Amino acid sequence: MRVLVTGAAGQLGCDVAAQFAASGHEVVAASRSVVDISRREPVLGVVGSVRPDVLVNCAAYTAVDACETDAERAYEVNAWAVRHLAEAARRFDAHLCHVSTDYVFSGDKAEPYHEWDQPDPRSVYGASKLAGEQEAGSAATVVRTSWLCGRQGSNVVATVLRLAAEGGPLRFVSDQRGSPSFTSDVAAVIERLCVDRSPGLYHVTNQGDVSWYEFAQEIMAAAGHDPDRVAPIKTAELDPPRAAPRPANSVLENRALGLAGLDLPTDFREPLGRLVAELLN
Repeated sequence: MRVLVTGAAGQLGCDVAAQFAASGHEVVAASRSVVDISRREPVLGVVGSVRPDVLVNCAAYTAVDACETDAERAYEVNAWAVRHLAEAARRFDAHLCHVSTDYVFSGDKAEPYHEWDQPDPRSVYGASKLAGEQEAGSAATVVRTSWLCGRQGSNVVATVLRLAAEGGPLRFVSDQRGSPSFTSDVAAVIERLCVDRSPGLYHVTNQGDVSWYEFAQEIMAAAGHDPDRVAPIKTAELDPPRAAPRPANSVLENRALGLAGLDLPTDFREPLGRLVAELLN
C-alpha cells in the first residue's frame, strides 16, 4: 500500500511510518513543514498528489495545559484539521485512521473505560480531541491510546531517566492511573487495522495499569536504579498546579480489539525494558 502519515515527526508518527515501511509499504512521512493540516487546500493538494491507500493522522496539539488558554488553536488542529483529512480521504478513496486520547473521558469511572462508554471530557484538550473523533466519520478507524512513550520526543520515561541521572528529587502523583502505551506496539496495531480497513473505534494500549508514581518506580527499576527514590504526591499538591484537569482514571480496556479476535499489546513492562535499554545506550 501507499501510506501517508501526518504528524510524522512526533513520537507516534515516527514509529507508525517506520512500522509500515518495515512491512514493505510505500510511506510518505509528512510533518507540519510538509503540510499544515489545519488548512483545507494544502491537505487536499497533498492527498491528491500522493493518492495514498491509507492516511494515518498522528498530528495533534498535545500541550494539554496550553489548550486551556488557546482553545481556538486546540480545535483548529485537533478537530477542524480532521474535517479536511476526512474530506480528502473520501475524495481520493483513502482509508483514514485518526489517533485520539484517553482525555475524552472524565476519569470518574472506577473500572477501565471501554469503547462504548460515554465520553465526558473535562479539559479543552479532551473536548477538542473528541470533536476530532466526530469529524473523522464512521468509515474511519479511530484509535484511542494513552500515556504514550517512545524513542522520539518528550515522555515520562525520558524524564525519569534524566532526573535519575541528575540525582534530583523524583515526585510523581499517586492518584492518577492509566495504561502506559509504547509507540512501537501501538503502531503495529494501527498497521493491522489499516491493512484490514477496519472502521470504528478501538482502544489500543499496552496491558497493565499503574499510577504515575508506580510507573516512575517501574522505570527506575528497569534502569537499575532504586525505585524507592521516587516519592508519591497527590495531584492537589503539584506546584505549580496544572491548568487542565487530568482524568483520575485513564485506564482503557481494549475491548474492541478482543472482540475482533486481534492480539492485544503485551504488558507494558516488556516494551518498557526495551525502551529504557535503548535510551540508555
